[in-house]
Amino acid sequence: MESENSSIRPPLSCPFDKLHPSQLVRDDKFYMSLAFNLAVDAWRVDEVPIGAIIERGGEIIAAAHNEVERAGDPTAHAEILAITQAAKKIGDWRLNECTLYVTKEPCPMCSGATIMSRLSRVVFAWGDPKMGCMGGATPLHSLPKLNHRVTVTAGVLEQPCKEILQAYFNLKRGRDSEATA
Repeated sequence: MESENSSIRPPLSCPFDKLHPSQLVRDDKFYMSLAFNLAVDAWRVDEVPIGAIIERGGEIIAAAHNEVERAGDPTAHAEILAITQAAKKIGDWRLNECTLYVTKEPCPMCSGATIMSRLSRVVFAWGDPKMGCMGGATPLHSLPKLNHRVTVTAGVLEQPCKEILQAYFNLKRGRDSEATA
């Protein structure tokens, strides 16, 4: 029988450095840089490197990275964790005046959560043509009968966010093929 701590993984070396955006300009690149830094943190604990920040009125009210493996929870995506934190922080599940910044286009589950939580805006770095549901595979946020509309901005800091994900999965594939050899 495995102990509870047997699933804790040792820290991994991440070849990507954290970004250091200027605190003077709080624009989309600033917040996406902070989300990227969370993706680096995710890599270091052997989670898929996706980070998310939620901003409201210039204040960061939530910050998370993927925790699926560590939590053993398929819903522990960065976006879901950040939405939950933000709702607790403001004391309301309606995040009307909030913007979510995430390093990869939200999946169907996370896209649905952005709509259900009434986020006003989602900004993502890298689009996902297979699983992205804010324009990639399908524009879930644009369904005609929805009673809430989420504004979407794509491509902010796309290159570094794309590179960290590709490098992580290339490393995992290499490690998996070595283990089976």
